[in-house]
Amino acid sequence: MSSLVQSVDWLAIAPPTVAAVTALAVLVADLFVPEDRKRFLGYGAIAGLAVAIAALAPLRKGDRTTFCLTTPGDTGVCSYTADHFALVVQFLVLGGALLTALLSLADTRKLPAGEFWFLLLSSAAGAALLPASRDLATLVVALEVASLPAFALVGLKRGDRLSSEAALKFFLSSVTATAVMLLGVSFVYATTGTLHLTEIAGKLDDVPAQLDTLAKAGVALTLVGFAFKTAAAPFHFWVPDTYVGAPLPVAAYLSVVGKAVGFSGLILVTVIAFPSYADVWGPAVAVLAALTMTVGNVGALRQRPDRPYSAVRLLAWSSVGQAGYLLVPIAAAGYSSDDQIGATVAYALMYAVVNLGAFGVAALLARVHPENRLTDYRALYRTRPLTALTLGFFLLCLAGLPPGVIGLFAKVTVFSSAVDAGLGWLAVVMAANVVIALYYYLQWTATLFKAPETAAEPAGAADGAPEAPVAHRAPAALTAAIALTCAAAVGLSGIPQLVLRFASVTLF
Repeated sequence: MSSLVQSVDWLAIAPPTVAAVTALAVLVADLFVPEDRKRFLGYGAIAGLAVAIAALAPLRKGDRTTFCLTTPGDTGVCSYTADHFALVVQFLVLGGALLTALLSLADTRKLPAGEFWFLLLSSAAGAALLPASRDLATLVVALEVASLPAFALVGLKRGDRLSSEAALKFFLSSVTATAVMLLGVSFVYATTGTLHLTEIAGKLDDVPAQLDTLAKAGVALTLVGFAFKTAAAPFHFWVPDTYVGAPLPVAAYLSVVGKAVGFSGLILVTVIAFPSYADVWGPAVAVLAALTMTVGNVGALRQRPDRPYSAVRLLAWSSVGQAGYLLVPIAAAGYSSDDQIGATVAYALMYAVVNLGAFGVAALLARVHPENRLTDYRALYRTRPLTALTLGFFLLCLAGLPPGVIGLFAKVTVFSSAVDAGLGWLAVVMAANVVIALYYYLQWTATLFKAPETAAEPAGAADGAPEAPVAHRAPAALTAAIALTCAAAVGLSGIPQLVLRFASVTLF
């Protein structure tokens, strides 16, 4: 008879545990900290996330497992595994949460500080738990722990109509996707009688003919919840309005950490649990990838520069397009081997760095231009030359153009995974979408260096003179976040093989 092992490997579960404990500590401290010292809650949250990241270091050598069901003389199966894949994704999500915290320090004065930091840390704890989960129950719990605080973060701007609408749309669509996913999980459990991913894989290899249709339906429906988190089309419709309505640091968090949660879950269920049904999910993910990148890039292309929040909307649609590229290696794994998923992880690391940096610059500009139009970035080089150069570099990385070498290498890696898997049509679709994306990324980059508008131009300044330079001192934490992402992007562009080697993971 199997029994639950009583000992717990605390070192293995340290990263999500530290984030969760810090969240509780911040919430309790908020009851006693006076209003004029609430900023120290943010410092505590940043310190907790830094400790959680440091806790990854001792786990680098060897796989550590815990929460295992064992039988006498057998190692059994485990619900939590701190392997290389889990550690890389945990580094990504905790690093993304740390940078989000730096972006948020200046904005929490307008938000309930205790609740904000508690929700951010709780979501980060769930996001760190998910890549190490090795059964469907733990995966679903981790996904919801990461998601539920995110709904509240989006709607935390009290009295703001856009924020409330964004939170409601995000919540309703997410609940629907989760319900569909749970239905799929129940079908898989009914077919196999187990929730552990490795055991599911073994039992799906020999499914009775009368249960084959039920198993295929379970596989397809289980993917829906994770496809929603990745903002894959047609589950992407919540993205633009949610990013616009949420505080900008929260939008940055969703674009990076939210995607990492979705992609890590998608990789785990497809590559570990459902390899015998690759003929079902492989073509489905390939079609999702092609549709997602096309819808995202066309949506970004249609943004009007003078529309309120057009810069944030462009980043939102761009994130949908980038999600399509991230899906390509997962689709390729259905046709060849799980070695392809390293390309997704490498691309996700590159995307996290440069996208958080781009949102950081958008947050900086929002302090002067709250409506964050693309036209507000015109002649930015005159007023903030370093900021303009930094944003231009981030946009070139996202476009995959030099000097953003890391973006180019990541795209080539993803493209190669499609070609190696025999998905030539998907590689052609990706190449076409990369060309489409070049237009709006380069157009925004060119705007940064254009001359200011004059009275002869329709959208010129009211007094007919060029806009005078506006000197606003940026908060130190916001500047530090932008500088860190820029330094990381520049460094990785110099040695792109580092991230490719770091992200070379396999789940078998």
